[in-house]
Amino acid sequence: MTDTRALMRLMHLIRLMRLMRLMAGGAGLCLSTTAAAAPPDTLQQRVAACIACHAVEERRDAYFPRIAGKPAGYLYNQLLNFRDGRRNYPMMTYMVAQLSDDYLREIADFFAAQHPVYPPATPGSGANAGTAALARGRQLVLHGDAARKIPACVSCHGTALDGVAPAIPGLLGLPSDYINAQFGAWRSGTRRAAAPDCMADIAGRLAGDDVAAVSSWLSRQAPDPAARPAAAGSLPAPLPLPCGGMAGKAAP
Repeated sequence: MTDTRALMRLMHLIRLMRLMRLMAGGAGLCLSTTAAAAPPDTLQQRVAACIACHAVEERRDAYFPRIAGKPAGYLYNQLLNFRDGRRNYPMMTYMVAQLSDDYLREIADFFAAQHPVYPPATPGSGANAGTAALARGRQLVLHGDAARKIPACVSCHGTALDGVAPAIPGLLGLPSDYINAQFGAWRSGTRRAAAPDCMADIAGRLAGDDVAAVSSWLSRQAPDPAARPAAAGSLPAPLPLPCGGMAGKAAP
């Protein structure tokens, strides 16, 4: 586990250095060219910094997850959360700190409309999960644990786990280490959502072994290349918990 975390940190540092070089190069270019040669003011140009990490053909690492094809309301909420301090990641906060709600919604809409094919799965910590852990993960994802008041993942994220419009993300195609990290952030309070924060509530009910089991099972499920978030209202029952981000915008 220690070696995996060290490798993840190294990958994160390399990606951060690349982004800094990209931004520095862009700044130098602006200083050395005339206004007539300035980059075009297009949405594709505006999201260039996002794509430096969240490449449309993403690389499946634990720091920069796939955002292409996620529901627009979900992506918009996350941008708001980074900007307004509910999620803590300095590079993201710096990128969006001065952007308006309308600008953030444009970014969310852009990435929601991208649907590249998922890349082949890459091994992570979940690759070491045994039969019992995978069975526990499957149980929690598909059926939950009523005795501990843990709802099934499918009761919110859709029966196919592809997400539900406008604001519930899909869970497939994510590395196990990314899923583990997000549960850890909810449990520690460094990731929050608009109140009531249903995921923080659920994360607090899960034991560490349960989190590892869920992430291991999810990371082994192959996404459907044609998958899209389900339509709003497609869930067979009301959400098991109230969630503040379900309206596709942050609560006041």
